[in-house]
Amino acid sequence: MSFDVQPRLALASLSGQSDVAWAAAGSEYAGAAFLGGIALDGPTREAARELVERDRTEFLPSDPFVFVDVQLAALDPIAVRPGFNVRASSAPPIREAARICASHDAIIEINAHCRQDEMCRAGAGESLLHDPARLAAQVRAASETGATVSVKVRTEVDGVDLPAVAGRAVEAGADVLHVDAMDSEGVVADVVEAADDGTFVIANNGVRDRETVREYLDYGADAVSVGRPSDDPTVLDRVRRAIDEYLAAVEGSV
Repeated sequence: MSFDVQPRLALASLSGQSDVAWAAAGSEYAGAAFLGGIALDGPTREAARELVERDRTEFLPSDPFVFVDVQLAALDPIAVRPGFNVRASSAPPIREAARICASHDAIIEINAHCRQDEMCRAGAGESLLHDPARLAAQVRAASETGATVSVKVRTEVDGVDLPAVAGRAVEAGADVLHVDAMDSEGVVADVVEAADDGTFVIANNGVRDRETVREYLDYGADAVSVGRPSDDPTVLDRVRRAIDEYLAAVEGSV
């Protein structure tokens, strides 16, 4: 595969919480850390403000692109591959953010995952799963900058054939598929099958221990990510050890 991350543990973004200090704290355990999410344009920034009004956390800097650049620059000396989870209603802001990510050898992660009504009405997040052409346009805009492109998706969205949408994102230039499996862990295997051999698949949701690590890696995921407890070193250490043990066993059986 063209993209890889070692160790095969990522820290998944938590809106309004996942910043440079959070990524640096987890760098001892993880190979990648997705900062953000960050709203890039007028519609998504207004959605973020509405979310804050109902007590959700969001990053709302005066200039989101400067914020992305400053955060990534602070991570340049840290031994972790950074990424930035971004939300926009159209492709041009994605392209601008991707250029910044590329300049830091960082991953840009297009958020087709957020299910909050405000963000979906703004044309970002989960709404992109219902509009694969628009998602593909955002992926192409990011890919054309030379940035490594991840797409964060979720299972259990009514009316969405996730493996088909994921395959279309890969055709448009996605290097990484970051799959929130919800309670449909087996869909990870379907996404792996729909993607080509060069696509790196990260599985997310409920990753806490040896059993959950084994389940996702058995389904064909290349790595796993930790979300809500990503600031808990006990969980990160346990997951990292489980990944290392699994991969060592696989290598030993070859």
